[in-house]
Amino acid sequence: MARKPTRGYFVRGQFVAEGSELDQELKREAKGTDGLSKTDLKKHSDHLQSLGEQLLTLRTDLMERLALDDGLIDALDDARRITNFEGRRRQMQYIGKRMRKLPEDTIAAIEAAIEEQRKPSAEATLQLHRAEEWRDRLIADDGALTDWLALDTEADVQHLRTLIRQARKDASANPDRPGEAQRHGKAYREVFQLVKAALSRDEDLSPPTP
Repeated sequence: MARKPTRGYFVRGQFVAEGSELDQELKREAKGTDGLSKTDLKKHSDHLQSLGEQLLTLRTDLMERLALDDGLIDALDDARRITNFEGRRRQMQYIGKRMRKLPEDTIAAIEAAIEEQRKPSAEATLQLHRAEEWRDRLIADDGALTDWLALDTEADVQHLRTLIRQARKDASANPDRPGEAQRHGKAYREVFQLVKAALSRDEDLSPPTP
C-alpha cells in the first residue's frame, strides 16, 4: 500500500512538512512571535490582558495621551459597565485579543502610562516634603505658627494651637531611645494632615525657610 504523501509546502526551495518544528517556527515568525515557546506566548498573552485590566482604572489624561483605537476604547467602556463575573471575564479576554493586535510602541506607551499613574508625581512628592517640614517646624518652634498663619489665612488658629501643644506633650512623654524610632501620637499626625490639606488647597503656600 502506497504511503500517504506528507502534506506541506515549499519555502525558498525547501519543503516544510505541516506540523513540523520548522513549520511552527515559520508560523511564529509570521505572527511576530519568533522564538517564543507556548509558555512564553501564554505569559505574553496574560501580560497583555493584565494591561487591559489596568487600563480600566487609568486616569483620563493618561488615557487620552495613548490615542487608542475606538474599538479598544469601546471594549474598555463596555467592561466597566459589566457587573456579571462571567460576562466581565469574557469581555477581558476580548480586550486581551485586541491588545495583541497593538504595535509594540503602543504597548510600551501603555506600560509607561500605568507606571506613571502608579508612582506619585514629582509635585506630589515635593508637597509631602513641604508638609513634613512645616509640621516639624510648627511643633518645634513657637514662631513658626505666626509664619504659617501669615500664609494660611483660613487656618483654625485655636484648633491648630491645641494640636501643637498636644503633639509636644506626646513627644515629651515618649522621648527618643537609642535604636528606636520616635513614637508619635494622634495630634502629630493631625498637624501634618491640616498642613497637607492647606498646601493642596493653595499652591502658593511656600515651604518653610530654615
